[in-house]
Amino acid sequence: MATLSQPSANPTADAPREEVIRVEEVHKYYELGETRVHALRGVTVTITRGEFVAVMGASGGGKSTFMNILGCLDKPSSGRYLLEGTEVSSLSKQALAAIRNRRIGFVFQGFNLLSRTTALENVELPTLYAQISKQEGHQRAVSALQLVGLGDRMLHFPSQLSGGQQQRVAIARALVNKPAILLADEPTGNLDSRTSVEIMDIFQRLNHDGLTIVLVTHEPDVAEFAKRTIHFRDGKIRRDDLVQDRPIAAEVLKHMPVLED
Repeated sequence: MATLSQPSANPTADAPREEVIRVEEVHKYYELGETRVHALRGVTVTITRGEFVAVMGASGGGKSTFMNILGCLDKPSSGRYLLEGTEVSSLSKQALAAIRNRRIGFVFQGFNLLSRTTALENVELPTLYAQISKQEGHQRAVSALQLVGLGDRMLHFPSQLSGGQQQRVAIARALVNKPAILLADEPTGNLDSRTSVEIMDIFQRLNHDGLTIVLVTHEPDVAEFAKRTIHFRDGKIRRDDLVQDRPIAAEVLKHMPVLED
């Protein structure tokens, strides 16, 4: 079975520091009748390849709007968003859909798995829209499931999997098209504490292998596993900090009780 390499206890910036995400003076507002509601107010931030960033903030602070723009699910009202050097702010819906499928992996709180298809079929789904053969798509899906420790659960349906296993399937699905970045929106929100750390262990290992990860969470215990935290309030970035002495999830798991299924 394929495995993820173990992150070091003191990660260093070994990866090339090329920009993956650049957001420049981005504003986002919505018109509600005669009222204009500002969700983002002049946000500027850069995320380089190999970073692991946790985005935090109270409800309504702007973090979800920010992630929707990063994921090409929404467009800025003004300002620029560049993904790997390509300005995506003004692309067509078709072009944005192609970018979402090929360059961005999504993991959501609710898993969003198709209930009547197996884990393998769920993971294969994004490859149907990629310019690869069916055989390669199948091989990628198998490898992705092995990568997240579900090589022996490929033919199980979501109802036959625990919450943590379903989230692993969702992560494998997000990885199958080899994205430039992984966006995770409250990925541990429906999970118990040990399973949450297990998911963060997967993210840390993926990040150690070079994947850029941006994660939205309201849980400080989850955010501390990232390398950097960005705090939103009132549509602005209020703090942008490197995480000092971050815990290694694999080590934390050694001291947590194993839960019965």
